[in-house]
Amino acid sequence: MLITLTGCRAKHSLSKNNYKNKHSIALITDISGVDDHSFTEAAWKGFEAFGKQHQLSRGMGGYQYFQSNSEGDFVPNFNQAANAGFETLYGVGYALKEAVSSAAQKYPKKNFVIMDDVITGQKNVVSATFKSNESSYLAGVAAAYTTTTNTVGFIGGARSTVLDLFEAGFKQGVADTAKKLGKKITILDQYVGDFTSTDKAKAIAQSMYAKKADIIYQAAATAGNGVFQEAKNLNETRSEKKKVWVIGVDSDQSAQGEYTNSKGKKDNCTLTSVLKGLGFAVKDIADKAYVGKFPGGKHLVYGLEHNGVSITKGNLSTKAWQASQEARSQIINGKITVRTSPK
Repeated sequence: MLITLTGCRAKHSLSKNNYKNKHSIALITDISGVDDHSFTEAAWKGFEAFGKQHQLSRGMGGYQYFQSNSEGDFVPNFNQAANAGFETLYGVGYALKEAVSSAAQKYPKKNFVIMDDVITGQKNVVSATFKSNESSYLAGVAAAYTTTTNTVGFIGGARSTVLDLFEAGFKQGVADTAKKLGKKITILDQYVGDFTSTDKAKAIAQSMYAKKADIIYQAAATAGNGVFQEAKNLNETRSEKKKVWVIGVDSDQSAQGEYTNSKGKKDNCTLTSVLKGLGFAVKDIADKAYVGKFPGGKHLVYGLEHNGVSITKGNLSTKAWQASQEARSQIINGKITVRTSPK
């Protein structure tokens, strides 16, 4: 297992039409799409940053995404990208694991990346995973400091070992901090069953808020938009004292929390966002491939230490933010060990 420390920062002499180096990359989305305001959108930003740094355009010979509307699109999209000449192909999300493995066998001279899962025994595949339990722990610390009702919630997309990390870290962060503060905090948890059913996520959030939860951490990709909608609907008619919050996931979801409050003023209900460094990881791997050092066959792990995962300051109080950053240091220093599976 290799923990990536920094992205490649090699400089190259480039002209507009005559590259000293040129490397094209393709992103194959899961069914949530590239504009999910979460996981895949964060990865796509890494593609855009790679293109900008290396003077590559979107499209053939540069960088591009291939939209999957169903699981049946995964393999055809990999075939299309490979046949179009793209050199490093990314499967963004554990749902694409089998498609990545199959395509890598079919196109042994191409580079493949699986994000959020691990493929072993294939020299042209690099695996990238994230210590989301660590960043979720920080969100739990922040939630415990912020809650006034002493009830918080967790809403996941579909159960998996990846989602276990989010749930485990958050629950442990809340529990450890509640003990420290002398609080008794109830944690409600439920899964949507997929990552696209916004209406179901909204209904779950409605139930949790009705049970006095004032903060919900949603790790549900596109479905999580329903959690934000429910929070905003409630806050538009409530007083500031009864305001409810949402913790975003994967990318900074502060924009998702914007609404107009009962006094007609602009407000925001995104407490913080748990960031998964997808953009950083995507670009880190692409930069290595660009200089002929694609880390095929390796497992790259991105954690708190180099901001491979993190949380935003968002709307956290000074105390909540400081407490989360103290916890960050303790995790990095080994003083806190974060579970990888919820109890």
